[in-house]
Amino acid sequence: MNSNVAKRPVGHKRSYYAAIMIIFFLLLCVSIIASLVFGSRSVTLDDLMAGLFLSSSDSYAAAVVSERIPRTVFSLLCGGALGVSGALMQAVTRNPLADPSILGVNTGASLFVVIGIAFFNISTAGQYIWLSIVGAVLTAIIVYGIGSMGRTGNTPLKLVLAGAATSAILSSLISAIMLPRSFVMDQFRFWQVGSVGAANWDFIVIFLPFLVSGILLAFIMAPSLNALLLGDEIATGQGVRTGLLTLVSAFTGVILCGAVTALAGPIGFIGLLATHLMRLIFGPDLRLIIPMSAISGASILTIADVLGRLIGSPGEVEAGIITAFIGAPVLILLATKLKVRSL
Repeated sequence: MNSNVAKRPVGHKRSYYAAIMIIFFLLLCVSIIASLVFGSRSVTLDDLMAGLFLSSSDSYAAAVVSERIPRTVFSLLCGGALGVSGALMQAVTRNPLADPSILGVNTGASLFVVIGIAFFNISTAGQYIWLSIVGAVLTAIIVYGIGSMGRTGNTPLKLVLAGAATSAILSSLISAIMLPRSFVMDQFRFWQVGSVGAANWDFIVIFLPFLVSGILLAFIMAPSLNALLLGDEIATGQGVRTGLLTLVSAFTGVILCGAVTALAGPIGFIGLLATHLMRLIFGPDLRLIIPMSAISGASILTIADVLGRLIGSPGEVEAGIITAFIGAPVLILLATKLKVRSL
């Protein structure tokens, strides 16, 4: 009798988690359909079916749907990568406000892309991605080093301030490089806003190896990261090599962010929004947070892209602007109401 009573809460929690997962999976499906249907020209469900399954269809609306497929796939992949990146960064830094855009990682990636355009004449996505990753990694190291100075070590507030200061300095360098060079400004200004509008299958092929390897590593490291959240001593006692785990986790998060930034521009706040929402629902277990952050991040970015198309019709408002418009108030709310305590 007592054992049955003890088991009920666990079963209830599993049912609750399963229901939430189904809801978010349905939200993901809705965002995919919306991304294919809505835009400068909306299409009917019949056109959607024709565009997806009838390659011989000569309907203009079906052709529009076919053209939107790579954009939709790319937004899902980028959103998922940013969600996982945010989850890893928050776990490693034990900072509930950690996000690639807030910690300056996006700006560092942007700086190296600008340097490549201005001084090395780069112009392809494959070239962008490597420069972006190098810039993201170096910026992450600098921000973490600055945020760890002093007796108290790396507190959440210090890391956020270090990220803001570093981002401001790097933004000034970007402006200093661009302003005397109009060709750099022309090439960089549309990329800088953050958008999935230029997506094509070549982008997706280039991005997939980084995405797959990053998410696999995140899944593998999730149990050890759970131990790390309990403290370095406890994690070490459980056989976790904390130094190596921290290094690999941080590098994985930065790689995911850098790859997205290279191809879509510096889209901010996805990691913050997706991961914090999942933590509110599922608690601190990274075995749930990481996959659900990928799903929610994919949904958030895709919905933001759809909203940008609807708001700016017949043109569009870039997804990076929409996510910043939503994410900035959330950041302020978290900083003021939650008192920015460590995880």
